[in-house]
Amino acid sequence: MKLWIDADAAPRDVKEIVFRAARRLELQTVLVANQRLPLPPGNPFISAVRVEGGPDVADRHIADSAEPGDVAVTADIPLAAALVEKQVFVIDPRGDEYSPDSIGERLAVRDFMDGLRGAGVETGGARPYGEREKKAFAAALDRVLTRAMRGGRPGR
Repeated sequence: MKLWIDADAAPRDVKEIVFRAARRLELQTVLVANQRLPLPPGNPFISAVRVEGGPDVADRHIADSAEPGDVAVTADIPLAAALVEKQVFVIDPRGDEYSPDSIGERLAVRDFMDGLRGAGVETGGARPYGEREKKAFAAALDRVLTRAMRGGRPGR
């Protein structure tokens, strides 16, 4: 089992939580981004993959490399959908878990909002990432990693 991080847009707090979990659980963790990423010194369980720049290159790398039973952290809904289809456990940086039951609705909302923005409608931005979101992510990561390590199924 590996832990995959869509690291281009992952908040610093998320990365720090992941780094601690990787060390504690001795879990191979791969950060994927189109830029150089600083890694914590002395943690042999963490590696980084730098992909070429361009739209969705990091996402494709994760989708192609992740295997059933792996865990991934991403806020990218199309990537989450591809991973859920592969039976990968997927959570977003705010602690929401994507599942076969929820991913269709999430894709539909994303596409709807994208259409509104394309039509020039102001849709606002993402809520600020704060202490509440950090705690929710840490709790979700712990739950999902426990379930994955016990051989559970994603999205349950």
